[in-house]
Amino acid sequence: MTEDEKRTKAWIGDAVLALFAREWILQAPHIKKEDRADAFIRMTSNQFLSAVGEPTAMEAKIGVIYESDGLEAAFEHIEETYVPLFKKQRARAQQPGSYRKKK
Repeated sequence: MTEDEKRTKAWIGDAVLALFAREWILQAPHIKKEDRADAFIRMTSNQFLSAVGEPTAMEAKIGVIYESDGLEAAFEHIEETYVPLFKKQRARAQQPGSYRKKK
């Protein structure tokens, strides 16, 4: 895959990730309504994606899965790959003494 193709797939993958994140956050009972925007930004940020790999490559992989196997498969990939890490990072940020703790 060329760099241009990777960026194109990443653009699609970014949109799929954003849709997944919005739906997941709306259904997550532990995320308060006033914290939704922050959770969305954290879940879709390059900083978060970089915990798994190079962000453009991670988004491109989502885009490739979406284009080859559909939205459900892309959502399953995100659920398996990113949600456990997101939950772990969120729990760590909520611990007493964490500099990322929400007020």
